[in-house]
Amino acid sequence: MKIALVLILIVSVFASAFIQSITARSDGENIIVEWKTGEESSSLSKFVVERKTPNNGFIEIGTVNPKGSNSFYTFIDNNIFKGNDYIFTYRLKIVDNNSQVSYSSEVSVSHSISGVKRTWGSIKAMFR
Repeated sequence: MKIALVLILIVSVFASAFIQSITARSDGENIIVEWKTGEESSSLSKFVVERKTPNNGFIEIGTVNPKGSNSFYTFIDNNIFKGNDYIFTYRLKIVDNNSQVSYSSEVSVSHSISGVKRTWGSIKAMFR
């Protein structure tokens, strides 16, 4: 059963980027985090995607380089089946060239996978 809770942030202003929207959705195997920017400052260094589960704090799971103003971004989280938590919360850490940091609003998604996929993911993780 695929259940996705999608929260959309309509307009947020950050030091280096103007985030127009951010969403997270489950496709049954992965979680797709997407966001759209308006104005991006030339001092914008990177977007760091962070994930949190109900039992843990935020951890960094990936980095996306800026493309310029009015861009659309997609990040695919394909390491979620290893955990036992099924509600994931995401946010963007927006980093500029001066190492100043700001954060987007958080979006949450409910994600269900089969026991077979979860077991296979645990086996694969043992051999990494």
